[in-house]
Amino acid sequence: MPLILLIAALCGLRLFEVWRFADLSWWVIGGLMVFAFIWFEFIEKLLGLDKKKAHEVLQRHRAARVKQAFVKRRRG
Repeated sequence: MPLILLIAALCGLRLFEVWRFADLSWWVIGGLMVFAFIWFEFIEKLLGLDKKKAHEVLQRHRAARVKQAFVKRRRG
């Protein structure tokens, strides 16, 4: 996500010709976009990071369900 924010910031700074970013080549920004695409589509899946994130989300949901079940059981 920080990479996407960096690309968006660079695009905005280059577009509005702010300070030294006015001289920045669009090829640099385009290269970062290509790198981000390759990272999120191929490298992240190759390293298993997408599965790890999904597993963490499932764990949080499971913990919330267990906690909610115990709260209901104590009340009832």
